[in-house]
Amino acid sequence: MTAAPQASVKNGTYSGIYSPEYNQDFFLGMPYARVSWLKVSHLVDVAPQHSRPTLAEIEPNKTAQRFTVAKSLDTSWDGIHEATEYPKHCIGYGEDEVGYELSEDCLYLNVIRPAGIEDAAKLPVAVWIHGGGLYMGGSADKRYNLTFMVDESVRMETPVIGVSLNYRLSAFGFLGGSEVQDAGVTNLGFRDQRLALHWVKENIQSFGGDVDKITIFGESSGAESVSAQVFAYGGRDDGLFRGAIAQSGFGGPLYRYPGGLNATGAQQQLYDSLVGNTTSCATLANSTRTGSLECLRAAPLDEINYALNMTGIGPWPPVMDGDFVSNYVSKQIEDGRFPKIPIMIGSNSDEGSAFGVSGINSDQDITAAVAAIIPDDVEGTTGKSVDEIVNEILYVYPEIQSVGVPSLGTWPVVIEEGSGWAESLGMQYRRSAAIFGDLYMGYCRRNANIGWSKHGIPSYAYRFDVTISSLPGYVGATHFQEVAFVFMNFNGVGYDTNPFNGTAQYEEQATALSRSMGSAWINFIVTQDPNGQEGFYIGDDEGWPVYNASAGGGVGQDIVWSLDGSYVEVDGLVTESGLSESQPEATGLLGFWFLRSCHESGNPPLIVHI
Repeated sequence: MTAAPQASVKNGTYSGIYSPEYNQDFFLGMPYARVSWLKVSHLVDVAPQHSRPTLAEIEPNKTAQRFTVAKSLDTSWDGIHEATEYPKHCIGYGEDEVGYELSEDCLYLNVIRPAGIEDAAKLPVAVWIHGGGLYMGGSADKRYNLTFMVDESVRMETPVIGVSLNYRLSAFGFLGGSEVQDAGVTNLGFRDQRLALHWVKENIQSFGGDVDKITIFGESSGAESVSAQVFAYGGRDDGLFRGAIAQSGFGGPLYRYPGGLNATGAQQQLYDSLVGNTTSCATLANSTRTGSLECLRAAPLDEINYALNMTGIGPWPPVMDGDFVSNYVSKQIEDGRFPKIPIMIGSNSDEGSAFGVSGINSDQDITAAVAAIIPDDVEGTTGKSVDEIVNEILYVYPEIQSVGVPSLGTWPVVIEEGSGWAESLGMQYRRSAAIFGDLYMGYCRRNANIGWSKHGIPSYAYRFDVTISSLPGYVGATHFQEVAFVFMNFNGVGYDTNPFNGTAQYEEQATALSRSMGSAWINFIVTQDPNGQEGFYIGDDEGWPVYNASAGGGVGQDIVWSLDGSYVEVDGLVTESGLSESQPEATGLLGFWFLRSCHESGNPPLIVHI
């Protein structure tokens, strides 16, 4: 019987688990932050029928110390601490919490490594930051099992170590408002991630990792988090990582409210609503009386949970705080204020099918939907009215189903008036999906690739173009679907339906594509180049090109991951709508997204030529 693996970090020694199936060592549930509590409160097992957690148990006479900046561990121990169980999820609200235990005591991480390696092995390290909109998710989610990636890296003879981490979510991690700003406790979830990265930098050598070869990666709000870490503190390089991979979400905050990081009114309303709906603190809501934040810190967890659970308050966005988030990402890119590290970023062809507004049946409907996402002060900052900007956007995104999202090539169904599809999705579903897909995931990513190119820093772009066989055709290559392929999760662990199940041809193609994608991700983690040291080829011996925005048309090339054969393409300006980067009518749209999604400053230009 193989002895349990051990690792001695700065604070003491951990004992993990040996997996004979994968010949790997697991070190699970190690704290990276000081557990400074007045008491510990637990949320446990979410009932399967609920998408929001229900409070099952609170330890008596204990109240968690919350809404404070987490501090690094300052204690040590003799003997051996077990690290054998994944940590509870941080308290969140959504379907990703179903079936997992939740707790305020949640700032832990996990290390997965090939078995038997020495401390001096100096293996490259990949740190996974989970997504979930910043309001749900956790490192225990079985879909994020790093075992398969580590196993593939060993097979490739380029072994890596995988790390996954928890961070505070929802109001617990992203509370905003003037009281929070004044107390210096903004963006706590991002700060948690930063603290975890410091722990990895300080301790990963004890697991055989190389402290100078750390790459961070994440998807959706995990990619947004990767972006936040890259641009943190005005782009200060703390040496915590040497590369970054972001899947669907790099280059700016994901859209939540008109005004984005500038949505101070929405942030204050959220705070006031939480105070007003927390029984112990209700008298302090919307008043000049102080002490509301201290009241929330001391309030019983069941009251805060009730306020968040029953009222549906949220979502809770990152905030511009002049500290962790000190400026607009696009401004930092323009000025070159970011660590000069390689990045690998991309999105899926039909992201908009997950984010588009449904029930859009007419030009009037789509006009109202687009107008609703434009900040009220847009005329003062751009010189154009809301109506003018809406008209520009709708001109660039015409109601042509053949080039909408998903395209007729992906989902060959024409939505016709009176049809069931028109009733459930809306006549202009494809148009809405194209617009909102670019809003959420398109332009900011492209702007980052172009910015890296202009500053002479290597970056790589991709587009995932696979419709999962088990999903309805109308979603196309939608949000999140590349995750199983990146993780090479061939058995669909953690999924209700295995993404790799389908016809024999589909299963063969999907498995082969996943291995190609997984190897590219591993190559980047190992060498900071997805092509690897020995080269990586697709199609007619093409490699994955470095994004070169000066090559022509102001944009570079990306790789398209496809079941029918991956290939390199010019990074189109509005891929979903069929317009190319050379069409001048699209420049107004560019400026709008520059304003809305990535910049959101006081006086950005409306028309941006890139």
